[in-house]
Amino acid sequence: MKTVGEPFKYSIVVPFYNECDNIRPLYDKLVKVMDQVGSSFELVFVDDGSSDTSFRTLQEIFDHDPRVNLLRLRRNFGQTAALKAGFDFASGEIIISMDGDLQHDPEEIPQFISKIDEGYDVVSGWRFERTDNWLTRQLPSRIANWLMSKIARVEIHDFGTTFKAYRHEIIKNIQLYGELHRFIPALASGLGAKIVEIPIRNSPRLKGKSKYGLSRTFGVLLDLISIKFFLDYSTRPLQFFGRLGLITTGLGAGLGFFLFFKKVFLGQSIMLQHGPLIFLSMLLLLGGVQFLTIGLVGEMLSRTYYESQNKPIYNVSEVKSWRQAREGGQISNGGALKVR
Repeated sequence: MKTVGEPFKYSIVVPFYNECDNIRPLYDKLVKVMDQVGSSFELVFVDDGSSDTSFRTLQEIFDHDPRVNLLRLRRNFGQTAALKAGFDFASGEIIISMDGDLQHDPEEIPQFISKIDEGYDVVSGWRFERTDNWLTRQLPSRIANWLMSKIARVEIHDFGTTFKAYRHEIIKNIQLYGELHRFIPALASGLGAKIVEIPIRNSPRLKGKSKYGLSRTFGVLLDLISIKFFLDYSTRPLQFFGRLGLITTGLGAGLGFFLFFKKVFLGQSIMLQHGPLIFLSMLLLLGGVQFLTIGLVGEMLSRTYYESQNKPIYNVSEVKSWRQAREGGQISNGGALKVR
């Protein structure tokens, strides 16, 4: 039994977006499993700007269970921001995150805990038998996971699943923004975290509508580029841009010698015979390098912007927490802590 001021052993972070039909069944399963685990725990539910009755259902659960903490974001900020809000609030020594659509089975939480107890810092789920659409979900996911594994040099099969367990000191030191939640293992590896992967079931969605589709693939590919840059070149960007510059210069020099040979030794009119191709190649090369470097520099500026100013990627309209109330917070509206 937890006493006032004593940290929780476990924090379960679950973001919800329009999951009103799945909230109560998930809550019942979570409580049953965590009661069997036997250590102190808290549930951190984040309503990511739902437009259905999700918040009302979460409010009812909060009113009857002091282990529940409820964060309501002012609008739909996305899964990364919702998870970051939950991680920032969570106080447990071990923080476990999962989806709110019942595709993650709470009965598998003890497996994650067991691996943490073995000494691992991050335990990542692996949906080894997926039940979602092969073309729009499985194929893009396999390609992205393979690329991410090679880029980050982290040998796991499934970066995208939210079902993971973290030591408090690891996840608290990872800055998240954009869509980086799927790359947490790669970011954790940069901190020297010990990472392991365990197989989990991927139950089919029975209620509600999936928020993912093929269109997210392009965003994942762009994130792969930024992750590679941050992991290998964020502290020595000249190594990255310098290589591009040397390659570009080499290509230009090679082309120049080729045209010089054509002009001097073969007597050809370079501009008449090769002029359009020369200008097209130069424009494509310069344009591609410029767009890529602008994107990467923009990623660096974005990272500096968030980390140097400690600017949040979400905005909370209301926090309901019996834990904060017990530890000296101001209670209003039945336990609500207003964020100013």
